[in-house]
Amino acid sequence: MKKIQILGRGCTRCQKLATVAETAAKALGVPYELQKITDPQEILRLGVMTTPALVVDGKVRLAGRVPSVEEAGRLLGCE
Repeated sequence: MKKIQILGRGCTRCQKLATVAETAAKALGVPYELQKITDPQEILRLGVMTTPALVVDGKVRLAGRVPSVEEAGRLLGCE
């Protein structure tokens, strides 16, 4: 099971990233758990300075933008 974390304060871009990540995981048939992290201290602890950010299985895969669904699939490490 993939652990997908969305880092950000809950802005429109953060919500869009969550939707894109879920869409990619579902399209690939990947079992996943989605967690949204909004605490600034925890975001900084993960080394992220720009949100939204995508973390997959504990590794920061993207920060500062929203990828396409296809790119998100690659970032999930399933293709």
